[in-house]
Amino acid sequence: MKNILLLKFCFLLVLPMAQANIHSVNIPFVTHHSLDSLPNVLAGQQSDLLGTSLKNQAMIKFATHLLPDNLEEWSEKREEIRNKIILHSGLKTYSNLPLDMKETGSKTMDGYTVKNIYFQTLPGVYATANLYIPEGQGPFPAVVSMHGHWSEGKIAESVQSLGHSMAKNGYVSLVIDAFGAGERTTIHGDFEYHGANLGASLMNIGESLLGVQVADNMRAVDLLVSLPYVDSENIGATGASGGGNQTMWFAALDERVKATMPIVSVGTFESAVMGSNCVCELLPGGLSFTESAGVLALYAPRALKMCNHAQDSNPTFFPAEMRRTFYNVKPVFKLHGVEEKVAYEVFDLTHGYWKEDREAMLGWFDLHLKGVGTGESRPEKPFELLPLEDLLVFPIGERSPLVISTDTYTRNQGQKLKEEFLKKQSLNPEQLKSDLRTVLGIDTSLEITNTFNFSRKDGWERSAIQTSDGMLIPILHVAPKNPNLGYTLFAYANGKNEIPLNHLEELKDRGEGIVVVELSGTGEAASKVDAAGTSLSQFHTLSRAQLWLGKTLLGEWVRELELVSRYIQQAYNPTSLKFEGNKEAGLAALFLSALEEDVLQKLTLRNVPVSYLFDNREQIDYFSMGIHLPGILNWGDVSLAAGLSTRDVTFIDPVSMSGVPVSTNGLNAVKAEFEKVKKIVNKPGNSYFQQTGSNSN
Repeated sequence: MKNILLLKFCFLLVLPMAQANIHSVNIPFVTHHSLDSLPNVLAGQQSDLLGTSLKNQAMIKFATHLLPDNLEEWSEKREEIRNKIILHSGLKTYSNLPLDMKETGSKTMDGYTVKNIYFQTLPGVYATANLYIPEGQGPFPAVVSMHGHWSEGKIAESVQSLGHSMAKNGYVSLVIDAFGAGERTTIHGDFEYHGANLGASLMNIGESLLGVQVADNMRAVDLLVSLPYVDSENIGATGASGGGNQTMWFAALDERVKATMPIVSVGTFESAVMGSNCVCELLPGGLSFTESAGVLALYAPRALKMCNHAQDSNPTFFPAEMRRTFYNVKPVFKLHGVEEKVAYEVFDLTHGYWKEDREAMLGWFDLHLKGVGTGESRPEKPFELLPLEDLLVFPIGERSPLVISTDTYTRNQGQKLKEEFLKKQSLNPEQLKSDLRTVLGIDTSLEITNTFNFSRKDGWERSAIQTSDGMLIPILHVAPKNPNLGYTLFAYANGKNEIPLNHLEELKDRGEGIVVVELSGTGEAASKVDAAGTSLSQFHTLSRAQLWLGKTLLGEWVRELELVSRYIQQAYNPTSLKFEGNKEAGLAALFLSALEEDVLQKLTLRNVPVSYLFDNREQIDYFSMGIHLPGILNWGDVSLAAGLSTRDVTFIDPVSMSGVPVSTNGLNAVKAEFEKVKKIVNKPGNSYFQQTGSNSN
């Protein structure tokens, strides 16, 4: 057993850029062509215009999120930040929910005991944990210990070391598996990465991986204060990397936590934009109302010490970023008269939770949880590690059904939201449109500030639009031979070279006009930084950046499609403007049609999901990270967007959220749902569905 486990645990995710399980599906319909199949519009070797633009927006946010310099204003700002964190994270708490702690085993150590437990954190959701308890009656100060992106979760060597060290030094330590990690993965014993598209799927039900982790850790405090041997007035929190991030968020909201030490996790939100960190470290819209300094300032007058490492390879956690936050946080502690309760330290170490960190933690917690010492590092007592199987709450493959993972939770909650939506008998279209703009993160429309025309190539007119937010949209154009046939606007989720050339030639032969556009992040409008994240879900980095800023990738594509559509109408005066696109790009066009009735006359959507319901973990990377929309299932679903559209919409080879083709029986149910919603909103236009047996990659 030990050798098997060691093989399973062989990789260590030091940075939150874990490998995602990417599954591909072959698509007969789409023929991928070489990059010069359609001519390029822009010059080669261009700079990363998109990434730079998003970074600049983040810089402006950092500079303008100034914290108040007096207690009266800070008191108001404090409540505002706190409430918005709860709102944007989708946090749900159930303080009166029974903990229902269950013990599955224990191990007696030198001076302490380790118990393997699981307990209820959300209704019907149980977390796995190890409880390290010193000998004696206590009461002992206690610490919630959270792990980062180590594949084994709570039982990884550096994580269990934390529990052993604290117990040897007189602290109760609850080391908890993060949601979707450790023993809480889809398949027990398969230590998958809980972030990327899997963790991002929680946003579609109006929650977030960050928010669920906060709820888990608040319940961990509930558990600790319920134990007779715990000093409920002296609770601490610590963790490294993703665990330090959990420490920051949950302790900011839970004032029962008296002292904290986040390790290799404090930076700036600005530095997280265009970084490839985990979605568990993402607060959707976070930068729209605060910076990390605003979150950490919520600790005052409680104790906070940050430790970062000089040899860390992740720019978000560079010591320089931590210092920027520290110096913006410190004045708030000074306002409270507790300037000595905020501190930082830098060790010449790589990313991780090492002995030096543990000794700094013990000194800090001794002062602030025990009232002894100076707060400086002190030597830890020697301890022994346990074999990994001794710390498992369940034997591999024998996990209790009460411990559900992200896929089951997201599916169950999504189904409840869908059922509530379909029970509605009346809907207000104008309010729905307003709410959809909020879901998409759209607050303004784009304007054209300049146009650039280039020489014709291979029969295509080439141009680019400069937008009011400083981006360039490359466009290819062929005028119609028969003006009565109008134009078709093409936008594909992976850029122009995903469009089958034979299809374009057919339209040319029929005399139709064609416009091909590449949306931000695709083709010539891609970000080099985003393209570098090949081990993660597509658009992982770009989507996180947009979400931090209160936007969404789909929302940006909606804005761009509206701008291009209006440009076509003004520049070419078409008799009609149809749209054809696939996957996320097709979905963006559907949302545009739902919001604006006068833009597109007909939509043909290939391989577009007919619902945002989570359905299949195994093919979760069929769609990119860009497809996720915070609260979309709280708003409605794809059927509602189609219902609001006044145009005919044809879904060719419709799929589920994991790219599974909709079966014949399933298609009948989909048609019935779309027809029902259309009647409720009382809008013209119809939805049609065609199955060709082809599926897009």
